[in-house]
Parts: sequence; structure tokens; C-alpha cells
Amino acid sequence: MSLYRIAPPPTPQQAAASEPLRRFLQVARSAGLRVSASEGIDAARAVDLIGFGDRTVLKDTLGLILAKTPDEKVVYDETFDLYFQRNELASQEESRQEQSTGEPSQTSTPPAGAASPTDFDETDADQGPSLSELLEKNDSVALATAMEVSARESSIQEIRYFTQKNRFVRQILERMGLRDVEREIIELRNGDHGEEGVARARMLDERLERLWDNTRDFVERALLLYARGEQEQFRERMLKQARLMNLDPRDLARMRVLVRQIAKRLATRYSRKRRRKQRGQLDVRRTMRRNMGWGGIPFLTIWKQKQIDKPRIMVLCDVSNSVAWVSEFLLMLIYALNEVLSDLRAFAYTGSLVEVSDILEKNTIDEAVKRIMSTVGFGSSNYGNAFADFEDGWMDAVTNKTTVIILGDARGNGNDPRTDIVSRMSQRAKRIVWLNPEFRSSWGTGDSDMYRYAPYCNLVRVCASLNDLERVITDLLEVDA
Repeated sequence: MSLYRIAPPPTPQQAAASEPLRRFLQVARSAGLRVSASEGIDAARAVDLIGFGDRTVLKDTLGLILAKTPDEKVVYDETFDLYFQRNELASQEESRQEQSTGEPSQTSTPPAGAASPTDFDETDADQGPSLSELLEKNDSVALATAMEVSARESSIQEIRYFTQKNRFVRQILERMGLRDVEREIIELRNGDHGEEGVARARMLDERLERLWDNTRDFVERALLLYARGEQEQFRERMLKQARLMNLDPRDLARMRVLVRQIAKRLATRYSRKRRRKQRGQLDVRRTMRRNMGWGGIPFLTIWKQKQIDKPRIMVLCDVSNSVAWVSEFLLMLIYALNEVLSDLRAFAYTGSLVEVSDILEKNTIDEAVKRIMSTVGFGSSNYGNAFADFEDGWMDAVTNKTTVIILGDARGNGNDPRTDIVSRMSQRAKRIVWLNPEFRSSWGTGDSDMYRYAPYCNLVRVCASLNDLERVITDLLEVDA
């Protein structure tokens, strides 16, 4: 007899009850929340206990499960409020009646926190009254329910662009019975129905117009919900591909988030490869000795450990006007990887070179970059003088385990490039990597000395976007992994 019981499949009623939560989790993931499968199961169990009745309790409960950081809490609040914003038909009609009569409305408005139309079974729409009857009764809850069901049948979750709004509005209303109502209004106006028919046609026309407005609002909210994730992904792809020097200041906050995400991803990948390579080969002698109690059968394996040094990096960043933005993001990315780098020293230069490692270590990266730029940055480049400062003060620290990364456009404004210093640096270092934010077509033009430095570098790359930075750092970590 089996010790495990296979859970029976959910009934149609259980599936219908879980559908609102499933769609909300889909929307939350699109908005940027990291919702794992186990968290989705926890959310479903919580909803089974508390239900959808009290929106405040539901929001607080799901928030404890789904939102892990302050930033995610903000996204969660916005997504929840937008997704569960319902019953606007009832509230708007109530306010109109109060303004016109001075008395509270008698429409069937559900109390605050009541179940939303998403919680109803979709078969209700096929068995209910017609749209004309709902408009005549001014049944706001039933209208909202029919709108939700029609929206699902119209695949509202597939809306992605604002140009689709009118099409979805029309589809939803037609599924609710728009054409029958329009024919009835025309018949009442043109037929022999007297004043009563004209009054009924006017009433239906007014309420149908309000229904149009409410359906537009509903579709606009759906656009914000379902298109948000793809819009964010598209925006991130564009920001990663854009030249850093062309970024709008409004995009800098988002870029910093992307840099942290890239650094976390690279650190995780690099640490996994290091652990795999550190394991080394099987130590047969120690493994056999360890398993003597099992007749030499190797239940417990022992591996020969390899000592793999973490990469040691020196970063020389040009912080002059032409490359300041690229330098900022390179420093952010490098220092976000400090957990996988054993020794990192950073230098900034324009006319002269100074070490900025202490500034980066004692401040947050945003504050450190501001201090570096305010004290060293935005001057005129003099590469020869900067390399001379480096040789006088820090050349002895360069060893055969050091990777030197130089970021700059190699435009020294006509000064001596001092390629002899770069040559001596290449003889001491493990490798020299030069990152140039200019296109290759600009190298060697005007006061560019890039082709004079290139022979002494192990790698020369165009590095003008966040994607370029990620590729370069990935290559460096791959070599040392």
C-alpha cells in the first residue's frame, strides 16, 4: 500500500475561486516582483483561509508573503491597488444620485471590501439578464460582473499597447450585448412608442454612455497591469543597449538598479564555477580509507582541493567630461563585485592620477562617485601625466596576478602619451584591458592615441553601454574562474 496520497484535481468551483489569485500573481511577476512557486502556494493557502472578502486583510496577508524588500513593497502596493480596484460603476452612480437628490443611493452597491467581480463564476454571465435589463435596473454590481467576464473572454490579459484600447472596449461591450441595446434604442426612437418610448431610449442612451466611460477606465487599468512588465523589460533592454553618455538623467536611478542586478548575476555565476573547479579530482587514497567500514565501497567521496586565487584588479578611470558617465558605471559594477574579487584598487585621473579606493570603501557607491567626480572629474585629459603618476606611486603593486583595466578615450589633448610606461606596465601585469567608449571609427583620429596604446594591451574593447560593460567583466571572470 502506498504511503503517499495523490491529491485529487481541483473542482471547477475551486479552479474558478483560485483564478483571481493566479492572475494577480501573473501581474505581480510582470510588475517586477520575484514570486517563486512556493510563495505562490503559500499565497493560495492564505487566500483559502481568509478569502477575498476583506480587501485590507487580503492586501496585508499577501504583502507579507510576496514583498520581501522596501522596493518590492512599493511595487506590490501599487499592483494590488490597481488590480483589485473594482465596483467603480456602483460608486460613480451612487455619487451622481446623491448629488441630484441629496439622498443616499439605493443601488445594490456592495460594502467596502466586498468580493470583487473577479470572484464570480464566469457562467453567471450566460444565465443572467440582458444588458438592456441591467441598464434599466441600474444594477452596478451585475454590470461590473458582466464586464469582468466579457473582458476575460476577450483575452484582456493580452493587451500590450495603448492603440489596442478602443478595440478591447468595443469587444467587451459587444460581448455584454451592446448591439442589442443599440438596436433597441433605435427602435424606441423611430417606432410608435410615444413619450414613454422616447424617455426609455434617452435613459438607455445615457446609461450606455456611462458604461462606455467605465469600460474605457477598466481597459486602461488592464493596460497598466498587463503591459507594465513588458514595457519595463523593453525599457531595460533599451537602457542596456544605449550609449551611457546619451542617457537622460531621469534614467540614472534605473541604471543603478540594473548595475546591481548584473553584478549579483555575475557574482553568482562566477562563485558557482569557482566552487566546481576548486573541487578538483577524486582523492582515491583518502576516499578508500574513509570508506573502509563499507568494504571500500565509496559512499563518501573526498576530492583534491585546488587553490584558486580570486582576481586582483586595478582600475584606472578617466573621469574627464567625455567619459565621466562610463567611468561612473564601471566603478559601480566593479565595486558591486567586491565579494568575488580579492583585491581591488581604483584610481581616477584627468590631468593627474589619484587613488580613490578609500572613498569607495567608506561611502555608498552613489556618494563615492559624486565625491570622486567633484574632486577629480570633469577636467582635460593628460594620459602621459596620469601614467607617470601611476608609475611613481603604484607600479610596484602590479604583479603577474594583477589585471589592469584602463577606461578612457585615449585622447590626451596633444600631450606626450608615455607609451613607454604602458609597455613596462604590460610586462609586470597579468593582463591589461583597455575600454574605450568611442566607436572604432574614431580611434586614431584627431588627438586619439588609441592605436599607439593598443599593442601593449591584451584586450581592447569598445565599451559605451551597459551591455558592453557586462560582456567585458564576464570575460575577465571567465578567464579567472
